[in-house]
Amino acid sequence: MFTAAAAALTLTLSACGGGSGSGGSPESSGSAPYSVASNVSLTGSPTFDKIKSNGKVRVGVKQDQPGLGFMDAATGQYSGFDIEIAKWIAASLGYSADKIEFKPIPSANRESAIQNGDIDYYVGTYSITDSRKKQVDFAGPYFVTGQGLLVKKDNTTINSEKDIAGKTVCSATGSTPLQNIQKNFPQTSARSFDTYSQCVDALKNGQVDAVTTDQAILIGYAAQDPDNLKVVGTPFTTEKYGVGVTKGDAALRKFVNDTFTNGHDVWQKVYDSTLGKSGTKVEQPAVDNY
Repeated sequence: MFTAAAAALTLTLSACGGGSGSGGSPESSGSAPYSVASNVSLTGSPTFDKIKSNGKVRVGVKQDQPGLGFMDAATGQYSGFDIEIAKWIAASLGYSADKIEFKPIPSANRESAIQNGDIDYYVGTYSITDSRKKQVDFAGPYFVTGQGLLVKKDNTTINSEKDIAGKTVCSATGSTPLQNIQKNFPQTSARSFDTYSQCVDALKNGQVDAVTTDQAILIGYAAQDPDNLKVVGTPFTTEKYGVGVTKGDAALRKFVNDTFTNGHDVWQKVYDSTLGKSGTKVEQPAVDNY
């Protein structure tokens, strides 16, 4: 069975994968493991009806998570595992990469962006939780990881979550890891910013003692600055990443789940071309058709 939480311990992530939907993406270069579907019919999905009306797919993503959802400031191109998953879904719906509008949305604004119709779906390290399922629906999971800790390279006092009492730990506003610290680590001071990259800056500047989020994300940051940052301990939660869709759009949720279930080879190739470049081998998780 897939254990990405354990696999994340050895991941060395880089900003790899496709572009923003114009030149440089696997799809546009003909190397994508999926093709753009034609004559797609998806009865009963208001989201798909809106996509057809707009003539494009609007996808909520992260832009500061190397190897997962990352935007190159110089080129404006997006890359990473989550980005390729988003493009695969769009292609399955009949839309090529140049018909995708990526919209970076902070963790705290994900539910409202979906509910308000600002995006058609969200793919960005979005953990499936019961509380979130009251506001939005999820397809997937398409990946599983766990919460970890990032500290300065010379830090010798924090080696795991057992050492964060009396420390200041940072995470993104509205994120599951932040809520976990606030609820289950009462002796730890929690601090939050809109993005994880702001937390990493605060760590480097000495404003916080550690950054916490999913292990896979943290190793991406450590890989960017190995002389100053390191990941410690082992994952102490299980996080299942899902695709956020409008509450009640069962047709779209089932469509995406079927795409994942029937596209195992595609999923593996998408993984291998992004996170899998670290050499880590994992298995695709089964979807939850709730």
